Amino acid sequence: MAETVNLGMIGLGARAETLLATLYELRQKNIEVTAICDTNPARIQRINEIFEERKLPLPAAYTDYRELIKSDAVDAVLIPTSWNSHLKIAEEAMANGKYAGIEVGGASSVDELWHLVHAAESTGVSCMMLENVCYGRNELMALNLVRKGLFGELIHCCCGYEHDLSEMARLDNRREREMHNYKRCGDLYPTHGIGPIAKILRINRGNRFVSLTSTASKGRGFMLEAERSGRGQVFYNQGDIVTTVIKCANGETITMTHGVSLPRPYSRDCRVQGTLGIWVEDTKGVYIEGISPKYEKLDVAGNPYTVHEWTPIDELYEKYDHPIWKKFRQEIIGGHGGMDALVLQAFCDAVRTRTAPPIDVYDCAAWMALTCLSEQSIACGSMPIPIPDFTNGKWIEERPLCTGVWSLDEVCD
Repeated sequence: MAETVNLGMIGLGARAETLLATLYELRQKNIEVTAICDTNPARIQRINEIFEERKLPLPAAYTDYRELIKSDAVDAVLIPTSWNSHLKIAEEAMANGKYAGIEVGGASSVDELWHLVHAAESTGVSCMMLENVCYGRNELMALNLVRKGLFGELIHCCCGYEHDLSEMARLDNRREREMHNYKRCGDLYPTHGIGPIAKILRINRGNRFVSLTSTASKGRGFMLEAERSGRGQVFYNQGDIVTTVIKCANGETITMTHGVSLPRPYSRDCRVQGTLGIWVEDTKGVYIEGISPKYEKLDVAGNPYTVHEWTPIDELYEKYDHPIWKKFRQEIIGGHGGMDALVLQAFCDAVRTRTAPPIDVYDCAAWMALTCLSEQSIACGSMPIPIPDFTNGKWIEERPLCTGVWSLDEVCD
């Protein structure tokens, strides 16, 4: 087992800088960045300046990622590149025996996901999506409550990505994310919401996504923002609100909402509902039978009715906080409230022990497929679309769970 994990980073944009800042704080965990790659020499120079400011040895620099992934000085690669390139790079990294950590974003085709799965299966190394929200404090506590049986049998979940990103339409340089919204219509960014929900529902481990339907509203938000900024009329294909409903093999349903072009506060719209309890992210509350307040009142006619009240989620931390947050909350560092540091440590521990990561290639494929499948459903008038079983039947046998401190399948002390 390697003591130090040597990482290569391919793609040196803004997200890479955020990851590097967190990785710098994790150097005491025996994690080092030994190689970097970008087609733009200016970005390489920018990263070298960051290393020099912190008096760190400069990493080996490449402009061709194929050279980096062949290097014996690299154990694994992080790939915060564009949505259209990171899966191909991950596939090639695994073919060279390197674990691949990919950033979030939906897939453009089911075919590229099958290539990813086959690369992992044929090489024995794996691909992990760096979906940091899976390590969010409230998401992990919801997992803990579910595994303790406090929500009873699960029935329905919700999730989404609702974030006002309309300022993208003010720019003329057509950044990648804006181009996807300009050209496509579907749930383009599903994994922040669906990742934690999929883990709670044991997707690919005794359960799976079976089919979906998606519906898009008309699109006005980006167009209006472009007009206000002086760009004139720019027509975007993306609907303002995309609603997707997923049916699971064990009978649960999931509603996903994607909306990034209308004014609103940020939300991942998470909800987990069972026969005994419910967690709703936006209320910052939980209701659990036998724990949360419930009392009788009389209506104006004198008839009794029951009132249920939310339990504030922070009142449950002491008893039900997930072991990961109990262990690490005093030393939380890095971006996104510490979630980046947790997901990076989970990835590097899988590399160090040469074991399956807690978010494996089958998870990556199932979650990312929702983007291109939602596009198909919308294009066919909200027609139901089957969701491929990327495990080829392995899910039925409840294949071995990822255990250990970073597990997202079970709660391990």
